[in-house]
Amino acid sequence: MSDNKDLLNYFSQSKYYSLKYKNYFPVYEKLFSKFRGKKITFVEIGVLSGGSLFMWKDYFGKDARIIGVELNPEAKKFEKEGFEIYIGNQSDENFWKGFFDKVGEVDIVLDDGGHTNFQQIVTCCSCIPSIKENGIMVVEDVFHSYGLSYGAKGFFNPSKYSFINFCKKSIDDINFRFPESKKFRFSLNEYIYSAEFFESIVAFKINKNLCSSKNEVIYSKGENLEHKDFAHLHNQNIPGSNKFVLKIKKILKSFRGNLKYVVFKINEHISKKYFK
Repeated sequence: MSDNKDLLNYFSQSKYYSLKYKNYFPVYEKLFSKFRGKKITFVEIGVLSGGSLFMWKDYFGKDARIIGVELNPEAKKFEKEGFEIYIGNQSDENFWKGFFDKVGEVDIVLDDGGHTNFQQIVTCCSCIPSIKENGIMVVEDVFHSYGLSYGAKGFFNPSKYSFINFCKKSIDDINFRFPESKKFRFSLNEYIYSAEFFESIVAFKINKNLCSSKNEVIYSKGENLEHKDFAHLHNQNIPGSNKFVLKIKKILKSFRGNLKYVVFKINEHISKKYFK
C-alpha cells in the first residue's frame, strides 16, 4: 500500500491548477488505495481548472476510467487529454439518470462540486443506487453544513435540512435494517452498508449483498452456565451499582414502581453533558 505522499506529489505536480485541503489526503489514501492499479470507473464532480483529474489519473493508474462532471462547458477541452467530461447540474435528478444510462455503474463518486445542501443531497440520492458493490460515495467540504463558508452565511447553514443532518439521518437509516425497526419513507439502506466520518468528509460504503442479509440471533454450541445477568441490577454488593438508586431503594423500601425507568431517567439526565 502506498502512503499519502504519493498522492500529494501527484497533486503538486499536476499539469493544471487545483485546490485541496491538506488533511483530505490521508483520508483519500484510506478510502481509495485499494482501487489503485485496477480497472475502475471514478467520477469527480467539480472540474474547474482540471488539476485534480490529472492527479486521479496518475494515482489510480492507466486502467482507470476518469470522468469529470462540471457545469462550465469549457471543461470539455479535457476530453483531449483522455478524460470523459459531462456537462450538467448535479442537483438535477434527470441529469443523473441520463448520465448513468450512458456511463453505467461506477466504483467511486467524489463530490467536490457546489457544496450546497441540495446539491450534495440530490447527488448522493441520485448516485448511490448506481455505485457498484463495494464502491464508495464520498462527499467533501462538509464544513459548509455548519455555516463555515464564504458568502451567504455558508449557504444559509446551519439548517435542519443541511447535508450533515441528512448524513445523521442515514445512520438511523442503516440501523433501521434491524428487524422490527421503524422505516423511513425515503431510504437508501438497501445500498449503504456503512458510513465513515472524517474532518469535513463523509464516505458511504456500498454493499447491497450485506444490506439484504436478514439479521437474526444465533447461538454457540457451548455449555450455558446460566449465570445471572447483573447488568440492570442495583445492589450494594454489585460493583458499579448506581449509588443514587441504592439510596432511593433504602428510603423507599416498599417501592413497587418501575425502578428500571427511574434508573433510565437518572442516567439520561447525567448523559446530557455528552450532548452539549
